[in-house]
Amino acid sequence: MDNITKILNDFGESVVRVEGDIPVDLPARDGDRFLFISHDQGFLTHGLHKYPAKFFPELPRWLIKRYSQENDQVLDPFADSGTTNVEALLSRRNSVGIDVDPFSRFISSVKVTPLVEKELRSAQKTLLEAILNYRPSLIAESDLPDFPYRDNWFNKEILLELTYLKKQIQSLDTNDAVKNFFKVCFSSILRSVSNADDNCTRTVIRKKLNKLVRPSDALNRFAKALHTKVPKMIAFSQEYPSGITVDFPDDMDARNIKYEANYFDLAVTSPPYVNAVDYPRTHQLEMYWLGFAQNSLTALKKRNVGTESVSASHYKTCHEIGVPEADKVIANIFEIDPRRAFIAYKYLEDMWKNLIEVHKVLREGGRYVIVVGNNRIRGHLFENWKYLMPIAEEVGFEVETYFGSEIIKHYVKMPRKERIHTDWIIVLKK
Repeated sequence: MDNITKILNDFGESVVRVEGDIPVDLPARDGDRFLFISHDQGFLTHGLHKYPAKFFPELPRWLIKRYSQENDQVLDPFADSGTTNVEALLSRRNSVGIDVDPFSRFISSVKVTPLVEKELRSAQKTLLEAILNYRPSLIAESDLPDFPYRDNWFNKEILLELTYLKKQIQSLDTNDAVKNFFKVCFSSILRSVSNADDNCTRTVIRKKLNKLVRPSDALNRFAKALHTKVPKMIAFSQEYPSGITVDFPDDMDARNIKYEANYFDLAVTSPPYVNAVDYPRTHQLEMYWLGFAQNSLTALKKRNVGTESVSASHYKTCHEIGVPEADKVIANIFEIDPRRAFIAYKYLEDMWKNLIEVHKVLREGGRYVIVVGNNRIRGHLFENWKYLMPIAEEVGFEVETYFGSEIIKHYVKMPRKERIHTDWIIVLKK
């Protein structure tokens, strides 16, 4: 196969390099290491909105085609930005994406909703004309949104421009699906025209960056976003297969999946990393502007698997999950930082609940494929994949195989010692 070669990584380990689409029958044995080079991160609707630590499309595409058939039911219990669901749809599989984050569900829904080209083009023209007619005097002070630290995040000129753009989208003479698409285009520029660091997992202002945001930047960036994203949505809509369903229920999470037993043929996911990405904080500006949050984000943070929002009463003592290798690391972390030790324990406890739920809703013989990374917590290597496999076996899964996927690019900046260099892909069979 022309797109497959064997190389050595920086540590002298043998790695299979695969460029572009991954062959469905690619051999993958226990402990194998792969370097997948993605060409499709901006393909169709995949590139509509930036999202941290998301799948590159070729990986779920390969797993879906390898472990399911057309018209099967595919589940992603940690949907994030809906990459699995887009790929399931394009491969003619029905799918469900579950996520506690309303912003995640919103983006994912837009990415899988086909739109009529004529309506898209007409709305785009209306918005571009509105940009040309913009004047600051068209926005009153009472029009501006109200959210915490608003005037720190955004310069006054940008606030006026964004408020104007949002009003123009809302006043479009079209259906909600088209408006929602343009809201995602709007959301996609917010971080870049704010005073926050564009590349940090946390939404923070770094004065040392000397970030320069000029008047008209919001208008210009939105016009550019329309120019690049409208064609992607049109192309996606033309590829959209009829008779395939995608659903993002708003009353479930990965630990409480309200589908009947044996409903799904396959589950594919990339769960959050323990102690690595605070999704509500990463997307707080987008959530405030789109109305998914008004004040404190704490309640939403606490619902996330891997959350750092824990109460002091929970980490007075060291907890054990029942996996000796994991408990040893948690105990070592506890000696240095009891809070982070509890966060690590709670992550595994939540993943245990998720494994129980997925096992329940998978049909006999179905697979649950988990793509999970390791990270360091207070200097100790926390090898998630090694701990999840015995938990999965305890739940009733068989570990069919596991292999590594080298990471070559991070969307977000992370401290060097915290970086995750390899994702591990665990294939579990019910």
